[in-house]
Amino acid sequence: MYGTTRNLDKYPDFKDFKLLELDVRKRESIVTAISQLIENEGRIDVLVNNAGVGITGPIEETPLEEISNVFNVNFQGPLAVVSAVLPQMRKQGSGLIINITSIAGFMGLPYRGIYSASKGALEIATEALRLETKEFGIRITTLAPGDYATNIAYGRYHVKPNQNSPYFEKYEATLKSINDSVDDGGDPIEVGRKVHEIICTKNPKLSYKVGARLQKLSISLKKMLPQKMFEKLLMKHYKL
Repeated sequence: MYGTTRNLDKYPDFKDFKLLELDVRKRESIVTAISQLIENEGRIDVLVNNAGVGITGPIEETPLEEISNVFNVNFQGPLAVVSAVLPQMRKQGSGLIINITSIAGFMGLPYRGIYSASKGALEIATEALRLETKEFGIRITTLAPGDYATNIAYGRYHVKPNQNSPYFEKYEATLKSINDSVDDGGDPIEVGRKVHEIICTKNPKLSYKVGARLQKLSISLKKMLPQKMFEKLLMKHYKL
């Protein structure tokens, strides 16, 4: 088993599994890491695409360069890694790709719209990839987690609340709610167990969800309820 990191120098004593240096924002880094893996092992059985970065803020006030960065990490980067492993999996006639998306990617959440869009884009692209690669014996699926107690909030870009902004009060309150949700989230080991379950599944379905019951239920509610009713539920939840 291999993991990746953007900087190997940060983990000089790491022994749990082998590490490769890889930055999903850099094509050369991806190609080098995958080539090294194939040279070492001669095959690639499973790819878990879990690179991701958070972003919050009113869409109107979010800098375009930050939007581009999020899409680079959450959408374009994972697709570039997929493109790098597919030739080897096709050669083998087998392989499993699990793209980690988000329950937030199934709906446009206020002040998390860019994050929702980037993860939603990966969901849709994966659906197409799954159809395009089935004939080669390659299985592709997504796993959408809800809120888990990780350090994502520390590396996340967020628009700084500006008292002169028309969004100030509601954005500030929503930002606090988002941070509290992460702090109160579930144990990330649940996501790891779900990944293992998918790996052990002979014919994985298109999409899996893992998280609190209400978070998973929200996806079903969006499908079942009239659009205006679901919108009212979201606005009530976020106190908009």
